Amino acid sequence: MSISTIRADGELKEYYERKVAEGKNKMLVINNVRNKLIHRICACVKNDKLYEKRNVA
Repeated sequence: MSISTIRADGELKEYYERKVAEGKNKMLVINNVRNKLIHRICACVKNDKLYEKRNVA
């Protein structure tokens, strides 16, 4: 799921590309993306709500 997320356009793809450009290990960044996805999914289940992307400007 994390690999699919990185391939799709979105904020986590931008996060992945930014961290790799900073010189971070690719597998480390993939694990970070995986962790972010898990936290978002658990929050949705806990709060019984659908995921809503927040626009932070």
